[in-house]
Amino acid sequence: MHRRAKEESSSETNPRAGQNPSLDRSQEKLLVKFCHAEQILHALDSYRQEGIFTDVVLTMDGQEFPCHRATLSANSAYFRAMFAGGLKEGHQDMVELQKISAPTMGLVLDYMYGRNVILQEDNVEGVLELSSLLQIPKLQEACVDFLEDQLHPSNCLGLRRFADTFSIPSLAEKSKRVMLDGFVEVSHHEEFLDLEAWELAEYLADERLAAPKEEAVFEAAMRWVRHDAAMRQGALRDLLEHVRLPLVDPCYFVEKVETDELIRASKECLPLLREARKGYLLGNEVGSPWSRPRRFMELAEMIVVIGGCDKKARLKLPFVDVFHPASGKWKPLASMPGYTKSEFAACALKNNVYISGGHVGSRDVWMLSPMWNAWIKVACLKEGRWRHKMVTLQGKIYAVGGYDGFGRLDSVECYDPFCNIWTAVTSLVQAVSSAAVASCLGRLYVIGGAVDNSANTDKVQCYDPATNQWSLRSPAPFNLRCISAITLNNLIYVAGGLLKEIFCYNPQKDTWCEVASLCGPLASCGVAASTGKIYILGGRAENGEGTEKAFVLDVALGKVKPQPPLPHCTSDLVCVTILQHVSR
Repeated sequence: MHRRAKEESSSETNPRAGQNPSLDRSQEKLLVKFCHAEQILHALDSYRQEGIFTDVVLTMDGQEFPCHRATLSANSAYFRAMFAGGLKEGHQDMVELQKISAPTMGLVLDYMYGRNVILQEDNVEGVLELSSLLQIPKLQEACVDFLEDQLHPSNCLGLRRFADTFSIPSLAEKSKRVMLDGFVEVSHHEEFLDLEAWELAEYLADERLAAPKEEAVFEAAMRWVRHDAAMRQGALRDLLEHVRLPLVDPCYFVEKVETDELIRASKECLPLLREARKGYLLGNEVGSPWSRPRRFMELAEMIVVIGGCDKKARLKLPFVDVFHPASGKWKPLASMPGYTKSEFAACALKNNVYISGGHVGSRDVWMLSPMWNAWIKVACLKEGRWRHKMVTLQGKIYAVGGYDGFGRLDSVECYDPFCNIWTAVTSLVQAVSSAAVASCLGRLYVIGGAVDNSANTDKVQCYDPATNQWSLRSPAPFNLRCISAITLNNLIYVAGGLLKEIFCYNPQKDTWCEVASLCGPLASCGVAASTGKIYILGGRAENGEGTEKAFVLDVALGKVKPQPPLPHCTSDLVCVTILQHVSR
């Protein structure tokens, strides 16, 4: 008693005595309020335990919980609506709650009355479900945080379903991310076999799914089907459609995929097998989603940048570099043979890079093998050409148009890699050089280009190899030279020619549209498709100087963003996309 009086006396002369000197007065007031609120809750809880001042009894599972309407209403919007909304329960002394677990209700009431509640794996889902029903946001958040901390490949699928049931987007997204990041491990857990067919198809189609090899994706899909083959065989075709068979090792495809009894028994799967075989024989289109490596695969799409001119266009560069878009890193490859070339043509076939031309009258054609990092000379062109374009179509290479020192060429040659022979095909409708050329949906498209030293064209010339005939399509919204084209997802994108815009041509609809703008006009730039995006590399600005700048167009968003610069200021370069093994 004397000690308390002494402390009170000291407090009168020094109000801050005995307190933390680091706290200011506003913090002291908040602390007092918090302690007061805590005391009130403790008092109410003791009243609840002793049945003092309680005015309603909640009953469930044969158990009774005396409570205070005011406390329930202060915590829960559900009870607030019940007691203040004119419902009959608002006037009853006893309220029965259906389909609610008594132990779970006990935990939630402890929380309402300020007690410490320990969430555990065996109670958290029940507490979350009840707090969602009773509309207690803070308790819901605590349960969600707990579940997110418990996420693991063994439980992520079940937790995602739980999250979808109770509309918890953050938990649903994080559960999905664990599934996609750890797909191979997840596919060996029991929950994986309980997926619905549409759920599994959704995961297999997701661009974010991570797998070191496509064989692992195939095996996971087949493991799911075989778990109940009689009921699930009908879903096999839909699942196999999302397996990127062109990325499966050819030997594995022959030994494991084509010989699988379930697949052989499914007529619906045969077109998928034929398309994969066609890819092995003729080469895959890198811009196709079906042949694009998944995240963290041992294979990755990379862009090979070849040659070009220096900043002032005085020197022709021999450099060959490969760019890995995922890491933003550059790596040198074997220098191009005959480095005095510029404005040559290049394309990729069966993951090898082909180049031709580079100066007036040039007939040489070289092939770069990325596997051996070496250049190999192949059959020469029948006709020397410069400022032409090469493109791959149905397993063959086409050399289109160009300049021979006297005029523009309308001739077109086709290279068969199996026979190592060039043969002439039907000539262009109009002779052009420095045009944009791309293949799409089994046809070849020649867009714009120069018709003489001072004039360009806006014509779009289309070649059908089945009929060996050319036809004209809707003209381009520009008539330019020094432009480049690339195909992605069955659309053709065009940049260069000192255009500030990137245009898109839809061959199926025969229509043009503008899709995005660059920060400034570019000509003679490199254009390539990788990871589902369009890359614009180097080129010449309006002042005629080469640039090292690089950009990427996200076609889904229609936005252009800068990328790591090229190793050199380069214009008149060529770009192709290949697949290469990467170390993770």
